[in-house]
Parts: sequence; structure tokens; C-alpha cells
Amino acid sequence: MTRELIRAEDHDRNRSLGWIAIWWIETFCVHGPGDVQGTPVKLDDEFAGFILDVYAIGEDGRRNYDSAFMSRAKGRAKSELAGFIALFEGFGPARFYDWAKGGENYTYKGKSYVYQAGEPMGIEIVAPVIRCLATEEGQAGNTYDNIHFNLTEGPLAEGLPRDAAGLTRIFIPGGGEIIPSTASNSSKDGGKESFIVYDETHLYTTPELKRMYATVRRNLAKRKQAEPWSLETSTMYMPGENSVAEETHNLAKAIAEGKTKRQRLLFDHREADPDVDLTNEDEVRAGLREAYGPFADVMDIDRIMNEIYDPRNDPQDSRRYYFNQPTSSRDAWVSAPEWNACSAVKEIGKGDEITLGFDGSRKRSRGIADATALIGCRVSDGHLFEIKVWEQPDGPAGDDWEVPTEDVDYEVRKAFETYKVVGMFADPAKWESYIANWESAFGKNLKVKSSLNHPIEWWMTGNRSYLVVRALEQFHDAIIQKDISHDGSRALTRHILNSRRRITRGGLTIAKSHPDSRDKIDAAIAATLAYQARLQALSKGQATKSTFIPRRIR
Repeated sequence: MTRELIRAEDHDRNRSLGWIAIWWIETFCVHGPGDVQGTPVKLDDEFAGFILDVYAIGEDGRRNYDSAFMSRAKGRAKSELAGFIALFEGFGPARFYDWAKGGENYTYKGKSYVYQAGEPMGIEIVAPVIRCLATEEGQAGNTYDNIHFNLTEGPLAEGLPRDAAGLTRIFIPGGGEIIPSTASNSSKDGGKESFIVYDETHLYTTPELKRMYATVRRNLAKRKQAEPWSLETSTMYMPGENSVAEETHNLAKAIAEGKTKRQRLLFDHREADPDVDLTNEDEVRAGLREAYGPFADVMDIDRIMNEIYDPRNDPQDSRRYYFNQPTSSRDAWVSAPEWNACSAVKEIGKGDEITLGFDGSRKRSRGIADATALIGCRVSDGHLFEIKVWEQPDGPAGDDWEVPTEDVDYEVRKAFETYKVVGMFADPAKWESYIANWESAFGKNLKVKSSLNHPIEWWMTGNRSYLVVRALEQFHDAIIQKDISHDGSRALTRHILNSRRRITRGGLTIAKSHPDSRDKIDAAIAATLAYQARLQALSKGQATKSTFIPRRIR
């Protein structure tokens, strides 16, 4: 099972209003429309843990997160969970009041919760405004349907004024409301939301839906005391559709890599092991249990397996919906499952025999600078590892950014000092003087050399297209056959998955999705060069002569 979890540095589940939120939901909420409608809620450990996370607070009592994102497989009851949280936001003690000394009571509808010493105590939000976003006209959405059911059929309906809970709006006693919205009626500013649910954001792909998302999100900055926040729920998006879910996932990656600041996002994504073999029923069943976690016990696993093996269904769609795995664009060079299946935790020791691959950029084009990458590959087992990748930062910090050439030079020289480098292939474009210096300093001691005159220089352009095509083909085959492994580093992974297949007169090569794309592929080129150097090292230092025969493109 693969889990991506991004939380604040001072995140502490013991310092969370989630404990009373769990009690409140299990005491007053019931399941919405469906097979178990009307029955009391018992949160499984995974959903209970998520509630503890979203309601975590700092030592000052303020919320840790302005937004939260949960990604789970299709049918995991994410929309229902969002409905329970929305009900707590509207009727429960969802904001910090004070720290308990121990023994204080919260009482609602005749039921009492006793606080433990040191636990944060909650208070109701003044005039909460909760908006539930749906994707289609005339559709209230699963989240709102669950809320409406609870306020008309469940314990929360007791004492609620007649007609307070309508199909288009719910009025909260004492002030406040819960509203379902679509693109047509959420496109104007002016809202004073305290909580927003964006359900199934992998479907937010049209300009209208994305404008709706952006407009409503801006409203969250208007109410300081209410500490507004939003919750996104999603199944895995289709890469390249630029859905809201994909944009949030990219933001999470940028946070994890330290490329952006002041982002208060809780990100929680779960998927099955990428190595699941769809032809093996035992592996498929185990993968479904990984993807659905504790909810697998109430899912119809056999029915889902029938869907997966139905020849009318695309296997890539099955991976995306039921394993919650990223699939790839149709012109992707390497799919996410293929690449992720090669991930491994291995220690690279000082003095290990390695090869290096380098691809760099210096020139800015249309305000965008390509990345520069230095990747290593251990000769003994073909394990790829990221030494460093330099990329233009997002936002204002990247306006005047240039590749730090001195830092690049330092990292190359440091690699030669740290490891036993037997070969290095580097694309010299825009780096000719630096590569000449590296050749002068290290070239004579390399066992593997690009040529007699230039032991490191390895052009990816010019009249060497057949060598480039062969190198890319060998690297791709090694991934498919799992002849290599990699450290799972985020930048290298992004660049590999950003690479798109392109057919040239010389054969198959790779490129960005389009020339102006901000998605980089430089680390993929560097990894290919490092692996090519390793292949030549395995052939005892003899540069391989071309025996390339163009492969027919299927």
C-alpha cells in the first residue's frame, strides 16, 4: 500500500478537536441514503484518524489547516464522511474555546461528552455558512443528500423547525445555513462561508467548474474568527486533464519538496501497491483490500473484481477507480505503475562504484527556465538515485531565478569525492565550458568514456539521434523488466512521468507535453545517461558500437 500524507510539522492528534468530533458524529449522525440508511455511524480507524487530523490545532488553539484533501478509491464513502463533517461544522462545537482542566461537560440533545485534562474544548461557530459543491445542474450532490437525510430522518432532526431542511437550502437555528451549489450559482463573490466541501474534484475539469472552485475558495479569507476551511474529496484523477484534484496533488508535491511556503494543506492519499498484476486474481483481491483499507470488509470485492475483468472496461480505468492509482496520458513514455513498481529503499554507501548522468539548462524561454539534474546509478545493481535537481521556484521567487552554476559545479565535484565514479555522461548543451573542466579534472580516471576526445560529453541532439533513441529504449526496457530500481525521489519521479513519447525520423524519443509546458523532463534525461554509462561500465569499459535497428511503433 502506498500512502502520501502531508501534515504540519507540529501536528499532534492529541491536540485536536477531532476527539469530540468523533463522539459527536457517532452519537448524532446516521448513514445516509443506501443499504444502511438510518443506522448509527461507527467510524472505522482510518476515517476517525482523518477527523483527528483535520481538527488538529496549534498550541495557540488555531486550526493547523485551511484546506484538506482526501483521495480514496471509488465507493469508499468519502462523500458521506464529508457530510458528517459538515453537520459537525454546522451544529457541533467545531472551534477551539479553551483547554480543559478535566471533567468539564459538553451537552447536546441530552447527551454529554466529558473532557479530559489538557484536551481542547470546543464551541459552536457563530452563524456558520456551509457550501457543498456539486458538478451538475439540478444535482444537490451526495454530500448534501447525506446532510439532508440526517436533518429530516435522523436524531439531528429532533427539534429542528419545520421546513428548516429543504432540498435547496438548510437553515440552522440561531443563524447560518447549508447550501448546495453548482457552477451557475456559485460564480459570484460575496459569500461568507465558514466551511466548503468540494466533492469529487477529479471531475472539476471544465472552465466553469474551475472558476467556481477558485471563486468560492477566495471567500474563505473573509471570516477570521470562524477560521474557515475547505475539504476536497476525490478519486484518482486522470493525469493531463488539469482537474482541480490534479492541481491540489501538484501543490502537495511542491510542499513536500519545499518548493512553496505558507501552505496550510492536509493531504491524505492512499492507493494499492503499484506492482499489482491484473492477471493474478489473488494479487487483485489483495490490492483492493490495500486500496479500501478497513472499508474493504463492507465492500463487494467480488463484484469489483468482475468489473475489473470485464473486457468492456479499460484496465487503466480500473487501476484509477478501484486501486486509486495514477494512470498515464496515452502518449506517456513510462506509466506511473511501471515506474512506482521499481521504487526501492537502498542505501548508497560512500565509495560505491557509480555512474553519473547530467542534463542542464541555462537559458530562460518565455519566462520559463528548464531544470538541471544530476542523477547517479550504482553499477552493481542499477539503483538510480537523485543527487540534486535544480528547478525554477513557483511564484514570485522564480521571477529572476537562474540556475546556480556554482552549486551545480560543487555537487558534481562532491559526487566524485564521495563515490567511486567510473563513468559520467553529460549533455553539454549550454554547459560546454563546465563539462570541459570536468573532463580535464576527472576524465583520465574514468573507466567508461563517451569518446577518446571527450570522455564525459554525450550529446542528446545533433546527428546522434540513433544513439539517443537506443539509450532511451534501453532505459525504458530496464524499467519494464525491473532491471533497475530507484529511490522514489519526487523530482526524478515527476520528470519521468512528465516525459511524452515522440516519433522522429530516427525512432522513438521523448519530449515535454508541449514546448511551453512548465513540466520538466531533465532528470529523466539525466537518469537515462547515468544508466547508459552503467551499461557501458558493465561491458568492461568498452563503448558499445551501434547495432540499432528502429523498432516499429505500435
